[in-house]
This record gives sequence, C-alpha cells and structure tokens, in this order.
Amino acid sequence: MKFSENWLRELVTIDADRAALVHALTMSGLEVEEVTPLGEGLDGVVVAEIVEAAKHPEADRLQVCKVDAGQGELLQIVCGAPNARVGIRVPLAKVGATLPGNIQIKAAKLRGVESFGMLCSAKELGIDADASGLLELPADAPVGKPLAEYLGLPDATIELKITPNRPDVLGLNGLAHDVAALFGSRVKPAGSADAAVGSRLSRPVRLEAGADAPRYLGRVIEGVDATARSPLWLAERLRRSGIRPISAIVDITQYVMLELGHPLHAFDNDALSGAIRVRHADEGETLKLLDGNDAKLDPSFVVIADEARPLAVAGVMGGFESRVTDSTRDVFLEAAHFAPSAIMGRARKLGLHTDASHRYERGVDPALPRRAMERATELLLQIAGGKAGPVTVAERLDDLREHAPVPLRQARLRRVLGIEVPAAEVTRIFTALGTGVVETADGWRITPPSSRFDIEREEDLIEEVARIHGYERIPTHAPAGEIALRAEPEARLTEMALRDQLAARGYYEAVTLSFVSADLLKTWQLDRDWVPLANPLSADLAVMRTSLLPGLVEALRHNRARQQERVRLFEVARSFHATGGAPDEVGRVAVVASGSARAEQWGEASRTVDFFDLKGDLDALIGHTGEPERWSVDAEDLPSWLHPGRGARVLRDGRPAGFLGALHPALAKALDLGPDVHVMELALEPILSRRLPSAGRVPRFPAVRRDIAVELPEEIAWSAVEAAVRGALGDVLKEVRLFDRYAGKGIDEGRKSLAMGLILQDASRTLTDDDADARVADAVGALERSCKARLRG
Repeated sequence: MKFSENWLRELVTIDADRAALVHALTMSGLEVEEVTPLGEGLDGVVVAEIVEAAKHPEADRLQVCKVDAGQGELLQIVCGAPNARVGIRVPLAKVGATLPGNIQIKAAKLRGVESFGMLCSAKELGIDADASGLLELPADAPVGKPLAEYLGLPDATIELKITPNRPDVLGLNGLAHDVAALFGSRVKPAGSADAAVGSRLSRPVRLEAGADAPRYLGRVIEGVDATARSPLWLAERLRRSGIRPISAIVDITQYVMLELGHPLHAFDNDALSGAIRVRHADEGETLKLLDGNDAKLDPSFVVIADEARPLAVAGVMGGFESRVTDSTRDVFLEAAHFAPSAIMGRARKLGLHTDASHRYERGVDPALPRRAMERATELLLQIAGGKAGPVTVAERLDDLREHAPVPLRQARLRRVLGIEVPAAEVTRIFTALGTGVVETADGWRITPPSSRFDIEREEDLIEEVARIHGYERIPTHAPAGEIALRAEPEARLTEMALRDQLAARGYYEAVTLSFVSADLLKTWQLDRDWVPLANPLSADLAVMRTSLLPGLVEALRHNRARQQERVRLFEVARSFHATGGAPDEVGRVAVVASGSARAEQWGEASRTVDFFDLKGDLDALIGHTGEPERWSVDAEDLPSWLHPGRGARVLRDGRPAGFLGALHPALAKALDLGPDVHVMELALEPILSRRLPSAGRVPRFPAVRRDIAVELPEEIAWSAVEAAVRGALGDVLKEVRLFDRYAGKGIDEGRKSLAMGLILQDASRTLTDDDADARVADAVGALERSCKARLRG
C-alpha cells in the first residue's frame, strides 16, 4: 500500500522524522518496501501564468512564452512542451534554482532567443513520473506563490508490504492507530457528522446472498456535477498514493477507500431499474466490466443487480453499463460488507486484481460502511454539489461477526516475552490501538475493534504488546536448562532400525506426498474414508492419502518410465482417515518391488520377483520382533487391489496387520503397469513392538528329533499346522521345521503331504524313546482333529 507521509501526519501526531517513522513501522511488522521523496529542493520554483505564446522563429517545436511570475514584470521563456498555451498556470523554475538531479537553472539562449527560466513538468520537479508536458495547475493557483508551499511539499510516498492478516492497515485511519500506539499520540478522526438529507430519492435494497453479503448501504445523491474536477489537495493525495485522478466522483470513492480502508462504488442512478438486489450470480451469467471485458459468472460470485440485470461483481469491479459518466446527474452510492470467503479468489478467477478485491478478500471492517458512506457524501456535496437522499440500510445482523472479549493474563505476558511490561504501558498500547480495555485482577480483558480480524486469542494480544513495545527492547537470552537423554524402550524397535532392515534387503527409501489425486484413490478403490483438503494446492493433490501404496506405486511407475527395470522402494509414513472429527493418522510401512528378484549377477539364472520374495522380506522383518510365532498369513478378506491368487493377509495374534502380494491385473492395467509389480503394506505399531530378550539357562539335557509326514487337505495352511503342533506339545517342542511339501502321484487329488521335523527337549531330564514317541503321537492326534490330517506310512 502506498500513501503520502504528509497525509498520515495530518491524521496522527508523529514526533519523529521520516527515518524514525520508517524504522518504527518496519519494526512493528509493517515492512516499509520503498520510500520516494517528493518535491525536495524546490526553492526558486513558483506558480506562474503563461500570458503570451508565439512560435519560435528558428524551431518548429519551440515556443517563446511571456510568463507572469508575480514580480510585476513578464519573463521570457523558451518552452518545448506540447501543452504550453496562453492562460494556463504552471510551475516556473527561476534563474538560480536547482531542480532534482542537480539541474542548475541559468539564463540561456535557445536557437538565438534568450530564456530566463524553465517551465517544468511533474517529472522534472521530482513529484511524478509524467513527462508528457507541463504540470498544469488549477486556474486559481496564486501566481508567484512558492510551488512547494502551494502543493504541500516536500513530501514522500511510503510503500508498505502488508501481511494478509492486517487488512485494517489498508486504510490510513487504521494505520494511524498503529502509529499512535508506536509514538504515544492520538488519532485525529477523519470526516464529520452525518450529511444533511436534502432529497427524497432512494432505492430499496434486498439481500439475497445470505451470509456472503450481510450488510449493504445505498444512497442517492441528486443533481451532482459529474464534470467537476477534484481539488488539488485530493488529487495530489491520490497521485502520491499511486492512483491517477480521473473525475471528482470516482476520485472521492478512491480517496475514502485510502483514508478509511473501505471500498465504495458509484452507479449512475438513471441506469438502474427498480430495487437493488444483492444476490449470487446465475450459472453462465455475463457482465461487461468497467475495463471493457466480459466476465462470465457462476453461482460462486456475488453480484450487485437491479430488477433487470447484474450491475457489478461484488467486491471486485463495477459494470460498464451502469458507470458514472460526464452526463450523470444522479449518483447511487454503495457501501457494503461482504464476507471474505465470498470474495476470495473471485478476482483471480476473472484474471483481475483490484484495490477493492485486495481489501475485501482479507476482511473489511463490517462497522465501516456507514462511516464511509457519510464521509463520501460529505466530499461529494462539497466538490460536485447535489442533494443527499436518505441512506437505505439492509443487513443480516446474525451473520455479522462480533468480537468477544479476550483475556490477557499479566503472568502469561511476562512468561512469553521474558520481560516485565508495565501495566500502564499495556493499557496505553491497547487504548491507542482502538480496543476496549478493562483491567482485571490478573491482567486485562481486551475487546478487539471490529476491524481487527487477526485478534482471537491471548497469544494474539501478546504479539500486539511485543510489536508495539518493541521487539528490539526484548533482550536475547540463550536457552538454559539440562536436556535429559531419553532411553529407547527395549520392547520396541525404532523406525530407523526398520528402515535399516529394509535398506539392507536392497530397498531404497522414498518420500511421497501426503496429498494425492482423488481419481487415483478411486482407481485403487481406497476412497471410502478419505479426508478432502479445504484449499488444495491443485486438483491432483486434493485429498489426504488413505494408504501409502498409491503414491509409492506412482513413484515406481515414474522410475520404470525412465528405463529403471528393477525398482525396489519402501516408505515409513502416515495415512489419514476421516473419523467424523480430526483425521485419524495411522503409521504404516509400505514396500513395492518389480523387475528381477536379484540384481544382475552370474551366480544364478535371472527370474522375476514373486510373492515368495516379499514373503521372505516379511519373515525377515518379523524375525526382528523376536515373536515370529505370533504372526501368520492367510488368503481371507483380501482387498480389491490385490491379486486374489497371489496375495495374502498378514495377521498378528489373529488380528489383521497388513497385506502383501501382486497387484490385481485390472489395477495394474489401469495404472499402465506389468504383472510383476508386488506390494506390501503393514501397520507400523505391530511390526515395531517386540519381545524383550531374556537370558535362559543353557540346556543340560540333549534334544531329540522326530520327523513325521502327514497328508492333509490342500486348503489347510502351514500356519494352522504349526499352531496345532505347538498347542499339543507345549514347552517340550523347541522348534518345528517344515522341510518338504509334496502333491501328486500317491496322494489323493486335493490333498498334499507335508514333512516336518520336531525338535523336542525337556529342561529337567533326558527324553527317552518312549517319551518322544508319546509326544509324536500327541502331535499327530492334534493334526488329525484340527487339520483333517493322517500320518503317512
């Protein structure tokens, strides 16, 4: 935001020079990006009037002018400006003056004609970038008066970089409150009392956009002079704020926006039909804007309309057909409050960025419309004449935000800042900022003004004290205290240890985004409990992932598209699931593999990775838990993305802990992948918990081994066989080893033969042959009962 330094000093007393003001603003969080001095060193430049102008005898583009500089005689000046003509009043740099850029003004001869001074453009004076011609002054500018005194110079344009949370300082009145707090002064209120009503003309207003437009004020001002020019003081303030003056009516709306921070708009009242309707746009509705472009609208836009057509895009730009022109006689002036969410992004959607949208999408004080309306009316009546009609007010009070008091504890303030700020200073700061301050037993109760959208909690109040009191006054201390080293629990593996194990098995760690495409989750059929983002970075990153596999497989596909034939990736991260409240975060470890099972080498024939390679990786991870007997796999309840014949469910203590196997062929085809892509995803907590290692006595008695072969149905899994044997033999069974599987000749169809070795050992005595035979019989009996097995001869 740009503004005139002199204008700010009129609103608030600043007992400091420009450098101190700029430093204080920056240190308070209102970063000063640029300071442009204006009109310095204009001694010897006065207001003059051209009373004669004749063509130069030796140059087509030069004129010989006779200029009245208020000294009782006419000065002869040779001028080449295209707008030099009789009757205009312009700046004159007299002989001896020094202009910006160290330009010395001396008497000279130009093409043989003497010239005693220089008529100046705004650029030559250092007050504007316009160098197209002489700076034309108003017709009533006093001839002979020093130009600096007449224009209120010297001055400076100060440009601030305003953060999005401070829309209240996008008007000089709001900025003045911060400056008053910084320099211990008071704000001088702008404007005066309500304008006298001299006309009965009015126009009804209907609010039809709900909470998006909760307040709208309108007023008809009858009989204005649309051709009136803005007075010099107003035009100069606009120009020094980076706005080119256009006409009195438009300039006044711009001026009030800069002064109070509230955008206004003026319509030609004769171009309106019936009541004003504040509504949402219809689908496909179009409006020709002030810049001449057609805006295609949809129901996400709020429009100002009459009974026949839309008139303006609310909070963005007015319409071309209802604009104020030189023939306008009656003006309908609007001042409204729109919810920031209703304006945010709408200007960008139309390829625009306007001063109004910049303010509305950050938040404009809902209490300002009446004040802005009266201030604009006052200026219009003074400059363009006319009679003001009554103000029509339409509002939805339930949709207007009200600030609740926020408590600030003195002890909390002292603890956070690390210094003691006197209570009187805290009260002064908040009073100067325009808040309501009530002292309490333990601190203060602060009621933020309606313009401060950024004050909601105690921490916000502490920030206000810190930035106004001065960050530089808060001493820097090194942190003190001892940091205790936390011992890692032995009953839990660390995530780093898990990463080390996977890396040791040839996998590379990948880090994928937590945001994925909604279409990708739908392709995987993992969209049941997803968490959509309120403000996604793009359409391809619109939801939180419900599994690590979609993103990890996309990384695999990306690598394979770049000639990487053997890809092995893993990731340890979180997935996110909607639970009705805050999203539920679940730790997971995921693995993807494709290509050759082994890296290229000569020791064995090349083969493609398969289910059992991933099963081996799973067994390696399970082995580090120290409790492999608690883990098992089966083929029940497989997800739709897993191959039904080459996939398995992973269980711990009988409860699902993950899945592994090949991708379903339909999914692999949809993702443009081959049939060799295998994946595994496990819940993180089960794989990290482990049994504490414990020391035991070295066995004093030897172990006995008995081998048996049993025939059983094909569908019986090894995990069921192992569980039956362990359950039957208890602590005597130290290990069971599966060393052969056979199906074919000699075995009934639909059955298989499993050969296993039983390692038996008793801690109290040596087992005899009879003991071993009895234990084998127990194991065979259990297998017959639970697994429909029979002992092979």
